[in-house]
Amino acid sequence: MGTMEKVFEDIREEFINASLDDKIKIYTTTQGLTVEQFKELLSYYPIKHLDKLEHAVNNI
Repeated sequence: MGTMEKVFEDIREEFINASLDDKIKIYTTTQGLTVEQFKELLSYYPIKHLDKLEHAVNNI
């Protein structure tokens, strides 16, 4: 496993265990992830709060 994969594993773990606000913070401040990795994080995000994430992303 390369360094980037290890970093992503840690980010994913943190994201899964994070509060809603922290999920948004991690999603909007993490640099260098691939589109696939961002999509994977999204799969752990509660879909009913997607508007909050969208709002945060649009205001970066």
